[in-house]
Amino acid sequence: MRQKHFIDSHKGLTGPFVLACMATFDQWDNPTAWAYLGTHGLYGLRWVLKSRTFPDKQWEAPCGVGYGLVIWAGLSLYWLTPYLICAHSVQAPAWLIGAGVGMFGLGVFYHFTSDMQKFVALQLRPGLITEGLWARLRNPNYFGELLIYGGFGMLAYTWAWVPGLVLALFISAVWVPNMRKKDRSLSRYPEYAAYKARSKWLIPYLW
Repeated sequence: MRQKHFIDSHKGLTGPFVLACMATFDQWDNPTAWAYLGTHGLYGLRWVLKSRTFPDKQWEAPCGVGYGLVIWAGLSLYWLTPYLICAHSVQAPAWLIGAGVGMFGLGVFYHFTSDMQKFVALQLRPGLITEGLWARLRNPNYFGELLIYGGFGMLAYTWAWVPGLVLALFISAVWVPNMRKKDRSLSRYPEYAAYKARSKWLIPYLW
């Protein structure tokens, strides 16, 4: 088995999990729960379609069942947000729902578009990608995920600190090591030093 099999199965089950939370806590009249289902629930389906259409090579690595279950357990931390929304009947203000959905939409653009660009570019001409969304940002896909999960977390409203901690954990334990590993790999290209000097690491214009 490969890492993507565990990741894709978990992502694909996010929608059913949110629905199960809504049913368990009778949240059918809660607009925040529906907004969460429409964003994170369907994001899982989008992820599976992305994985089948333009897969990320890093998730193609072989994976034993034990490590796969560790991946599953880690990703399940993201399910705390819909659980909290439904268990505590969280109803975020309309403006916050709009902001969260808007942030999610922008994040999907960055995440999926940059992954598609990388997939196509490497098929046509392997090497350093320094154009499009990668021109001024070395990790636009992770920036997209930052916006996506930030948008999800906003919907938790008074409980937003919980998904905030989860996101901080993933950034420090998974994203940063992956980005550093990629930087070391790309440093073999002669043009990398100039590219690094004119681009940001994760957040446009800031970092």
